[in-house]
Amino acid sequence: MLNLIFLLVFAENLRAQNQVDVPKGHIEAFWQAPVKEKSFRPLLLVDAFKAMIYPVTQKQFGEFLAKNPEWTKDNVSRIFADENYLSNYLEESSMEQTPITNVSWFAARAYCKSKGMRLPTVKEWEYLAAASETQRNANRNNHFLSRILSWYGEPKKGRLPNVGSIYQNIYGLWDMHGLIWEWVEDFNSNFVSGESREDSSFNKNLFCGAGALSMADKENYAAFMRFAFRSGLKGTSTIWNLGFRCVRSLQ
Repeated sequence: MLNLIFLLVFAENLRAQNQVDVPKGHIEAFWQAPVKEKSFRPLLLVDAFKAMIYPVTQKQFGEFLAKNPEWTKDNVSRIFADENYLSNYLEESSMEQTPITNVSWFAARAYCKSKGMRLPTVKEWEYLAAASETQRNANRNNHFLSRILSWYGEPKKGRLPNVGSIYQNIYGLWDMHGLIWEWVEDFNSNFVSGESREDSSFNKNLFCGAGALSMADKENYAAFMRFAFRSGLKGTSTIWNLGFRCVRSLQ
């Protein structure tokens, strides 16, 4: 009995090695108009949760496919993924530690569920992405934001780098920017209280262009680029630089 308990604890510790505890906090709702007669935007509470340290790798996804063959390239239904699904999967053995990409939202959700986890919400992902190497919220740090915009504008050629090769933020998470785009659970919502894709205040703020954005919006224009990118996705979409990582609620 003691041996069994030891093995269970050991297994749990191994699983935990690839996750970090993210403390609760707040994120500024930069997509909303400032509070009336004040210069700041509403703050949204983010509960504590666990997050994968790295984006899911090709090797990890391959292990998932071996146990869930319905998600292989040859077997997956077109209801759950488009024709480019896994089009660059393990072209070379040296790609095992590169992030899995060309994977649909449905497949990403299935992978996370198999691990007892889930995709992060937009709010959770943006909370993680706001952290630099030294600050929990670097969304007002010009150097940090300029670096993100530089990554977004940098032409990508050839194979993607391995996970853990760009930067590690203050939470211990690697490559929140600069490696790939990442799926979120509610990618097709506007992440506003109005819920509707036709929400006029959101669409005006998001798509009016850099020239008409407020100073606060310009400081975080990289985040608006992410929202614009997400708005064009479908659950079946598969893109060469779109991958994911999983999270787990603590409750």
